[in-house]
Amino acid sequence: MFTAMGITIGTEEDSKELNLSKLRYHKIIIMTDADVDGSHIATLILTFFFRYMRLMIENGYIYIATPPFYLIKKGNTQRYCWNDEEREEVVREFSKDGTEKGIHIQRYKGLGEMNTEQLWSTTMNPENRILRQVTIENAAEADRIFSMLMGDEVPPRREFIEKHAKYANIDA
Repeated sequence: MFTAMGITIGTEEDSKELNLSKLRYHKIIIMTDADVDGSHIATLILTFFFRYMRLMIENGYIYIATPPFYLIKKGNTQRYCWNDEEREEVVREFSKDGTEKGIHIQRYKGLGEMNTEQLWSTTMNPENRILRQVTIENAAEADRIFSMLMGDEVPPRREFIEKHAKYANIDA
């Protein structure tokens, strides 16, 4: 029997079976950067839960935290944005002439770029945070995509990358 993070794996009947009755925590939150690397890490973690602790997903215990991508400031007013569309909307709202003049835009490349107060208020505080509950449908898709991207067969990986490359935010 093995216990870690309040999760017990193994019973007397089957040493590898997940024992949900011994859970100490009923909400596991995956918190990664809001970029492609963070998505990759979240996919790896989801793949682990999907393959070895599927009941955790099926019972609704796995969540993904959603940190903001931008902080937009003008004067004493500030707003967080979680995607490019929100960013453009807030810039239009803050702008007098449709430009970014006088508007400070901070793009977060990772959770480490936020100070503790920002991280608490946007991503960790239960009153403000945005959590996405993982369902078996998206865990299965994450597992399929991860297996395809990390697998030995090049043609499916190439096809996936070519099809989705236009959605990539390259930070060079």
